Amino acid sequence: MKPIEPALRTRRIRYAIRDIVVLADRLKREGKNILSLNIGDPCPFGFQPPSELVEAVHEAMKANKNGYGPALGVPEALDALRKEAVRKGIRELRTVFITTGASEAIEVCLTALLDPGENVLLPAPGYPLYSAIMGKLDCPLNLYHLDEEKGWLPDLDDLAARINSRTRGIVLINPNNPTGALYDPDTLKGILELAREKNLVVFSDEIYDQLVFDGNTHVATASLADDIPMVTFGGLSKNYVTPGWRIGWGMLSGPPEIIRDYDQAIQKILRARLCANHPEQYAIPVALGRARKHIPQMIEILQKRRDLTVEKLEAMEGVKCVKPGGAFYAFPSLDIPGSDKDFCEELLRETGVLTVFGEGFGQKPGTKHLRVVFLPPEETLSDAFEKMDSFLQKYRRRAEAPSS
Repeated sequence: MKPIEPALRTRRIRYAIRDIVVLADRLKREGKNILSLNIGDPCPFGFQPPSELVEAVHEAMKANKNGYGPALGVPEALDALRKEAVRKGIRELRTVFITTGASEAIEVCLTALLDPGENVLLPAPGYPLYSAIMGKLDCPLNLYHLDEEKGWLPDLDDLAARINSRTRGIVLINPNNPTGALYDPDTLKGILELAREKNLVVFSDEIYDQLVFDGNTHVATASLADDIPMVTFGGLSKNYVTPGWRIGWGMLSGPPEIIRDYDQAIQKILRARLCANHPEQYAIPVALGRARKHIPQMIEILQKRRDLTVEKLEAMEGVKCVKPGGAFYAFPSLDIPGSDKDFCEELLRETGVLTVFGEGFGQKPGTKHLRVVFLPPEETLSDAFEKMDSFLQKYRRRAEAPSS
């Protein structure tokens, strides 16, 4: 037989967060100690889900909620999500649905909207899942820049300039992954005005909406306009420390006469894939009801680790870091020779410090960054940044040394 050729669309799929782990795993097998600052999973770093959520899932399993569930989700969870939408100020709510992580909600909604060759505006830098989905859908990337000089807020002029005849929507990630930026209401309203003018769907990824620092408040994009079709994405993974449960959701809002057909298309896809994880859905009403008491302590811990991260990065020569306003990521810029991908790989090989190169998040051309996760304990972060600083100095000296 001849070698089996994969689909051409797979050549465009990149996922830097996991791709660099291939190298890390090889080094680990060779005996290298790895300091992981690469992936947004709170569980390995001492964070645990509220016990009430675990009990709710166990009870559901014991009650034999182990078969298929409803395509959109179990009624108790859907009702809790509708109440959560009200709490967030979302008024024109139409359909709520539960998915296998927020990732599935994102893929379902983009699939239901886009034909090959069409596009949605994606933030750069932004979460690479979106680019991977666009590759699978045979849709070109259309990236708008976030402005590092203005705290990584969206550049509205750049965003407007990139809307073309085949643009169908705008994606927001707030708080942002990978920068940790928290968007203010004026910025959100500016984006909504563009969506209104150009008849675009707005996708607001709010998976980190409760992990906000410095006493600030997260504003749901859909709470700022009732006349625009929007999907708000969320889930249990980050706020409730359950990424492995794969429970996410989407909230579709907007005028019924505008979104009716799109709503039906989303539901068709959801029916075809049967259902999301069933027993875990019974944790949703508990999480959104009485199990939020861990959030203040989690924010306090993360804010201290954020402050340490920014302080240590800013102390390094040639490194600048915008202070994150939420989530658990920092996205420092690097003044280095060569590419940030090469830098991250060499840093990993020599020191065991595992970060993710900025190129993998669609950063502005000509810039160099890396993404750091500040979930680990402070002693681990201090150790990692000490190694990074020492390596950075050595890396520059090697590049500046005259070749023999």
